[in-house]
Amino acid sequence: MSAATPLPQERRLVTAIPGPKSQELQARKLGAVAAGVGTTLPVYVARANGGVLEDVDGNSLIDFGSGIAVTNVGNSAEAVVAKASEQLAAFTHTCFMVTPYEGYVAVAEQLNELTPGDHEKRTALFNSGAEAVENAVKIARAYTKRTAVVVFDHGYHGRTNLTMGLTAKNMPYKQGFGPFAPEIYRVPVAYPYRWLTGAENCAAEAASQAIDMINKQIGAENVAAIIIEPIQGEGGFIEPAKGFLPAIVEYAKANGIVFVADEIQTGFCRTGQWFACEDEGVVPDLITTAKGIAGGLPLAAVTGRAEIMDAAHAGGLGGTYGGNPVACAAALGSIETMKELDLNAKAQRIGEVMLGRLRTMQEKFDVIGEVRGRGAMIAIELVKPGTKEPNPEVTAAVAKACHAEGLVVLTAGTYGNVLRFLPPLVMPEHLLTEGLDIIEGAFAGV
Repeated sequence: MSAATPLPQERRLVTAIPGPKSQELQARKLGAVAAGVGTTLPVYVARANGGVLEDVDGNSLIDFGSGIAVTNVGNSAEAVVAKASEQLAAFTHTCFMVTPYEGYVAVAEQLNELTPGDHEKRTALFNSGAEAVENAVKIARAYTKRTAVVVFDHGYHGRTNLTMGLTAKNMPYKQGFGPFAPEIYRVPVAYPYRWLTGAENCAAEAASQAIDMINKQIGAENVAAIIIEPIQGEGGFIEPAKGFLPAIVEYAKANGIVFVADEIQTGFCRTGQWFACEDEGVVPDLITTAKGIAGGLPLAAVTGRAEIMDAAHAGGLGGTYGGNPVACAAALGSIETMKELDLNAKAQRIGEVMLGRLRTMQEKFDVIGEVRGRGAMIAIELVKPGTKEPNPEVTAAVAKACHAEGLVVLTAGTYGNVLRFLPPLVMPEHLLTEGLDIIEGAFAGV
């Protein structure tokens, strides 16, 4: 089905979830695909558009996952399909490092314009978020001539060897895969809900602790980069307390450290702004992007200050597929769609609807410890009633109940106790409301 004939925007269940055809495919998957590649919901998708996924059994599911914040513009968005198809017919690959093409340059120009700050910028394109983060480290080290990298509790930055080392959570990302790259140091993050002296003290105390640890344990003069997600994704959609990020940026600037905003999950209108760090006026030295950039095609980028980006020697950055022409065309279609549909405004509206409903649920269900998030990046943290003790068991049960009713939801969190919601920014409001009804019913039933 083409983008010109979109799927009906409705939930429709004609079999149990998963249905018989999905179960057949899952059996094939188990016999053909490595066991380490897990599946949250073994429903095999045949078509997808807008806010729904249609599976091989004819079920239509409401999508609160967006392929983990990738299909911000909706699946098979018209401009993405049109531009990618046109490029696909023209040529599929030359390798930009061998014989370049305009699409790569055009995407770099767009990113230089859209990312925070009015300074002169440069961009390099890659394939995945982890690859972007890894290259940001390379660039920062080339520029500063230093080696140490500072990251934060609850952070997630990827699955390559270096980015596994940067990632805080052991299972399932790191267990059994070490040893990891050296010169990585982890410091506290301002996690308001779990800060021992209270949310009101969180920003100042966390920043003070982090800076003190850097000074004492590493030495500011040895730090090449400080990397942080402006809202931590896999860690549980943790929004650092206001004031924390600006304090870290100020420290980095004062000590010649490259500040890297990992906006791989938060970028491209997801939080109601082009990039989440704009919320506190943070201007990163480097910003890494991926996921929502190209409407579902593999593409990632590092964008930053020209003098930092240009520090790497010629040939020092690149990769065979980085900035693939079809992915670049899709990215141009995706960015065009974001602008034309004002997806920042749509994300803000999604946030208003979801936060309102979820906070009402919080009053009814004492297992909901906190509702948090910005725009269309919303989460609820589940605890054992009367405590802040994580409750991964109920989290898994609620997710399972939602799946059975045809709502795709994801879990997250260092403690496995967070339900996270990432609907496509083009999702019709009636589907959003229906999805929230299903979530409320799931809580009532556990």
